[in-house]
Amino acid sequence: MRHQRAVKHLNRTSSHRKAMSRNMVSSLFEHGRIETTKEKAKFVRGFAERLITLAKKGDLHSRRRAIALLQDRKICVDGKQVDTVIGKLFKEVGPRFADRQGGYTRIIKLPYRRIGDNGQIAVLELVGNETTTATVAPVEEAAAVESGTEAAAT
Repeated sequence: MRHQRAVKHLNRTSSHRKAMSRNMVSSLFEHGRIETTKEKAKFVRGFAERLITLAKKGDLHSRRRAIALLQDRKICVDGKQVDTVIGKLFKEVGPRFADRQGGYTRIIKLPYRRIGDNGQIAVLELVGNETTTATVAPVEEAAAVESGTEAAAT
């Protein structure tokens, strides 16, 4: 029995979990949303929100803590380095949530499952991304059409 074991293991070693969460959070801050399994999204959400709280403070100590936690990575567009994930976190994401007390991320469960292992797919996104609702809605409509309901057509 797993009494008083708070960490979800996700069937990985501790170093693999740490690297996976760093990579997923970096991708989340870089792109604004990621598509992954529901369990991984729930696991990464706390780490992402902790980093956003550090970015809201914005002081040097918070920046150094974020660099230590995230292991900074470059953001490249068309082969040219534009910024770093930490830079984007402190310049764009932190000020965007300055007046918000918490709940910076959202998990949306998608209506389909992964082919190989039937894993529940979810989207982890930053709150306030207007583009996400437009991209998730057609998927839900397509699933409704496949199931035979006429609600999507009206």
